[in-house]
Amino acid sequence: MRVVIPDDYQDCVRHLKCFSKLERHDVTIYNDTVHDLDQLVERFKDAQAIVLTRERTVIQRQLLERLPNLQLISQTGKMASHVDLKACQDHGVVVMEGRGTGSATTELSLLLILAALRNFVPEVNRLKDGQWQGSVGRQLHGKTLGVYGFGRIGEQVCHLGSAFGAKVLVWGRPTSLQNAKEKGFSVAISREAFFSQCDVISLQLRLTPETKYLVTAQDLASMKTDAVLVNTSRAELIEAGALVQALKNGRPGFAAVDVYENEPIYNANHPLVNLPNCLCAPHLGFVEQENYEAYFGIAFENINAFCDGQMPNRVI
Repeated sequence: MRVVIPDDYQDCVRHLKCFSKLERHDVTIYNDTVHDLDQLVERFKDAQAIVLTRERTVIQRQLLERLPNLQLISQTGKMASHVDLKACQDHGVVVMEGRGTGSATTELSLLLILAALRNFVPEVNRLKDGQWQGSVGRQLHGKTLGVYGFGRIGEQVCHLGSAFGAKVLVWGRPTSLQNAKEKGFSVAISREAFFSQCDVISLQLRLTPETKYLVTAQDLASMKTDAVLVNTSRAELIEAGALVQALKNGRPGFAAVDVYENEPIYNANHPLVNLPNCLCAPHLGFVEQENYEAYFGIAFENINAFCDGQMPNRVI
């Protein structure tokens, strides 16, 4: 098949061990992201299969209408709302997905929490600038760590937080709260109590129509002035523009984010990047060697299975 892989920012896909699974295919790789419809058509016009790196490229009906050769979309990880599944079905395009453990994102969440509490990046930069210590950090031990969402990653964050000596508090859907209780974790008595009591809040929710803008400006305004909000899930979980304004208002006092509404971000062209009380990472959550081998390995196996008439991970 003619396979196109967009959004390989680091030019790393061809160097993965699993890339050998595509040896019988004609593969084209792009190392950047484009959003213009005509540019997308130009890149994908000959593709029989597209491998999507998470949600970096959006597949909409207008695009599919101009890709008559496309037969398969192979998604790294689970499918989300960036692909119009109904349009794929209407155009006879098969969609297959994969899976992951989430451990890489869990680790990054803890990294951002600790880095934020200990003022790690500013202190390292001070040393590079010829200076010495300039602040006194805080430890996670003894703090109330709020985890919004108790799915696979949320549960992992709870366990790691407990290992650091944090007092874990969970919020989410009723089923999530019940699951958290059964696993031995405390749950907040209310949404208001969750946001007002926690020293650190980590958002660990999937982005769906129900969770979009779930965290409101009012929620953020109820947080402590020295609290930290961490988001390694999706930017759209927070009401548009609310986090920037909240940080300017000082509630919460700090944020650490790995996700943005429109990616990639170049030339520091995002208001959060320029705020002194926000630690910004370039969506590194799932970007890890073993994770990539797993994600792309399954995506490539899906292509081979499709060619052999088998579709075990078919979405539509």
